[in-house]
Amino acid sequence: MEEIFVGPPIDDSDILSLLPRDIAESMRIKNGYIAADGAFHVRGACTSPLWHSIRHAWEGSQALHQLYPSVMPTDIPLAQDCFGDQYLLRDESVAHLSGETGEVESAGLRWFDFIERVEADPIEFLRVQQLQRFRHEGNTLLPGQLLSVYPPFVASSTLPRSIRAIPALELVSWLADFAKQIRSVPDGEQVRIKVL
Repeated sequence: MEEIFVGPPIDDSDILSLLPRDIAESMRIKNGYIAADGAFHVRGACTSPLWHSIRHAWEGSQALHQLYPSVMPTDIPLAQDCFGDQYLLRDESVAHLSGETGEVESAGLRWFDFIERVEADPIEFLRVQQLQRFRHEGNTLLPGQLLSVYPPFVASSTLPRSIRAIPALELVSWLADFAKQIRSVPDGEQVRIKVL
């Protein structure tokens, strides 16, 4: 899997002691990365940039467990896809957090087995086919950016979806707010999205 970004040198070595030993060791070799044309981002043990920092996603001002009630403080936010879905380490297995709904579902895989599946076919396994459309239209996804989709995937719509690159931390915050607003809406219920 070709990498388009490799994390900076480790400057938050204390966070490594909180990770499982094999994951910490792999980060000592490569401090996180973005691969598959931006489809997959593994965070690193660094203080900067914030969008790449495990500590920021785990304990910082945008800690995922503070943004999403379904995420526990013990869930380790190791990775994300290009649309802001998160991959957490929960009880030694990978859990998938849907950015749009806030639902957490077990992937049924240990971390390195999960990574093997991502490497084998990132687009299909992560279900990020819309990234290819974004790329084919001549757009670029830079490190530190994720793809914002409107209308959101969770909404059925006759409108074509627009996709644009925005700062990763901005999208994660927006998705968490959206998930909070639709949390009590029953399946199939109509909602109106007001764009300000």
